[in-house]
Amino acid sequence: MRIPPVLLLLCGLLFVSTVRGDDWPQWMGPGRDGVWRETGTLERFPQAGPRVLWRTPIAAGYAGPSVAGERVFVMDFVTPDGRGTNNPGARDKLSGVERLLCLDRDTGREVWKIETQVDYNISYAGGPRVTPTVAGDLVYSLGAEGDLLCARVADGSMVWRKDLNDTYKCETPWWGFCGHPLVDGDKLLCLAGGVGSIAIALDRHTGTELWKSLTASDPGYCPPSIIEHAGRRQLLIWTADDLNGLDPETGKVLWTHPLAPKYKMSINIPQKSGDLLFASGIGKVAAALRFNEQGTAVSEVWKGTTTTGVYCANATPLIADGVIYGCDCDSGHLRAVDLKTGKRLWESLKATTNDRPAPHATAFLVRHGDTGNKWVLFNERGELILARLTPQGYEELSRAKVLEATGDAFGRPVVWTHPAFANRCVFVRNDREIVCVSLAAE
Repeated sequence: MRIPPVLLLLCGLLFVSTVRGDDWPQWMGPGRDGVWRETGTLERFPQAGPRVLWRTPIAAGYAGPSVAGERVFVMDFVTPDGRGTNNPGARDKLSGVERLLCLDRDTGREVWKIETQVDYNISYAGGPRVTPTVAGDLVYSLGAEGDLLCARVADGSMVWRKDLNDTYKCETPWWGFCGHPLVDGDKLLCLAGGVGSIAIALDRHTGTELWKSLTASDPGYCPPSIIEHAGRRQLLIWTADDLNGLDPETGKVLWTHPLAPKYKMSINIPQKSGDLLFASGIGKVAAALRFNEQGTAVSEVWKGTTTTGVYCANATPLIADGVIYGCDCDSGHLRAVDLKTGKRLWESLKATTNDRPAPHATAFLVRHGDTGNKWVLFNERGELILARLTPQGYEELSRAKVLEATGDAFGRPVVWTHPAFANRCVFVRNDREIVCVSLAAE
């Protein structure tokens, strides 16, 4: 029997889609939702640990990697003595070279790089914070001092470049520019600063400004994100002062709710589930807000107290089946909190410090699959953890050390960078190297 060519083509496409791993083209994954959707992966690590496919030396930075096609993108900061600083109480002046690196996904070998001399004047001057964002044949990076650029994925040739401080007459935030740029169609959505330009939209192909919006005491550090409610798409911008819903096409403000964390540290993307929106920050600032039917206003359902909620800093909390999972910045506990009431269901230090409370103890959470209770955690000790998180508790399945903690915070070694999951591998970095570890089922 002769098989029609169109059927052969469809079969071929189906085969390619099943054997090819997914990409992780931006911070927190394809949907910026912290969900890893690949299958055919390890249920538990081998006794000797997961297989390391390659290690590539890099310099300092908090910026996690992104993965698109056969390329890995990551930023770092090269200084004369090979070190950054970790001073929370002052802006440190440090000169060096920021780099956008493009590596081969399968070998870790350098494909191209863009180097820029930069003078830091920020607290925790340990390198860039922002994960590169890839869309089609273009990659976007943002340095700690506001150097926003667009380059071609193929060869690193520059398409356009913009100095956010110079363009918008603003000062670099205390802890540097941290808002990972978001691609929305032909727009690039970013945090900038200055009067009327906390949030900006640029033509992602040319860098031309499309609109600007909002004024605040400080832009904060929360990356832009888009949600949908009542058939309306909204751009969420959390400044140092308040949480805002904007029309992503025009920048028009749809609603504003006061929510000011301490030290201007609005960091985590607010999480939506149903008609509820949860936002959490340092200084025991946490609230669940409810949208009205039109999505044009929010009202407070509950606000966190000393015995309710969870107050997150470095790692964005995630919601699954009506439960918030996040790391508390005061104690370091991984907590489960009921979204509707703020009631704490359980807490554990196993995923973060493993033994004792510590300020800002961190585990980056990634849900494995859209449903179920399987999670992958990467903690500040450089450990990868497979676990089940349920309303009843934390169940650890497997743990492996994949990186050394080369940074320093509050007198302990840490690695504070979000991992990337692609091609059935995890890509993680510290201040010395980036590694690719296979998570494929044997």
